[in-house]
Amino acid sequence: MTILLEVEKREVRPRSIKKRLRQEGRIPADVYGYKTENIAISIDEKILQKALRKNGQNAVYTIDIDGKKMNVLLMEEQTDALSGKWIYVDFVSVDMKELTEVEAQIVLINDAVGVKQGGMLNQTLYSTLVSATPDKLPETIEVDVSKLEIGQSITIGDLKENKDYTILADKEEQIAAVEERVVAPEPEAEETTTVE
Repeated sequence: MTILLEVEKREVRPRSIKKRLRQEGRIPADVYGYKTENIAISIDEKILQKALRKNGQNAVYTIDIDGKKMNVLLMEEQTDALSGKWIYVDFVSVDMKELTEVEAQIVLINDAVGVKQGGMLNQTLYSTLVSATPDKLPETIEVDVSKLEIGQSITIGDLKENKDYTILADKEEQIAAVEERVVAPEPEAEETTTVE
């Protein structure tokens, strides 16, 4: 299932067009990819934010440009460093039958046994590249760390294969480990001598 996003074609130049769009609450965007030339569009910022909150970054969206519908994924977003507001987004047009590669977030679930034993859980991989048809792309990959004891780790190769997608990272790549807590020794108090 895809989600319909309303977009409007926009002029590519001059720069003032993009500024005006942002002032109107619209984000300048481009669509490129499968069977399409680069198309300059704009989208309402609030509508896009709501869609992403509800459906996620890797959801397939349908956009209608001059009566031509296409399935797209949000590929890149640029934000203003000070305000955090979006200033530009990229959509890539996709074929629903062809494999597509995207980054999926890695989410650790459950409490590790090693943490209960006094260890510290250290996540080293927060996202990974996956391949799937657009309708099967995961937003997140949940990794159960409940059985990890102090000194143990979990790697990409330890994950069960999923019928919907393939993880493209090296099987040896570490996702998380439970490490022994290192307590820094307290500095010794300096002896003071008094001269009589």
